[in-house]
Amino acid sequence: MKKEKELLRRFIAEKNLKLTKQRETILKTFLSIEKHISAYELYRIVVREDPRIGIATVYRTMSLLKECGLAQELYFGDGRTRYEHIVDHIHHDHLICRECGKIIEFTNPMIEKLQNRISREKKFQILSHKLELYGICKDCRKLP
Repeated sequence: MKKEKELLRRFIAEKNLKLTKQRETILKTFLSIEKHISAYELYRIVVREDPRIGIATVYRTMSLLKECGLAQELYFGDGRTRYEHIVDHIHHDHLICRECGKIIEFTNPMIEKLQNRISREKKFQILSHKLELYGICKDCRKLP
């Protein structure tokens, strides 16, 4: 958390803002969660630690975290924006269940190699990418 806090502190100082206790609480809580979370879900957690934190503060802080490169926004086709922290995390892709909304992260070196090979063949420079596969998870399909 020390590295992330320093990144945020520098970023908001450049914007003439302050690293408030509320922003620190939101950052600490966000970094402690290892799942894709909406700002509202995060708010419901941080308000237990500090009831003075408002929903607008959570939304604004998540926007700052995204701008400074600590968080990534994710859209999985259900109308909700989710966030995940990205500092020191390896790239991964997602399987999204259309029934229950479960999100399963996965990595596959063969997919990464194939993407790199295709980009080289096409003389295309990849700046970023994401792979999202939509379907029905084994629990919703009632599989063992």
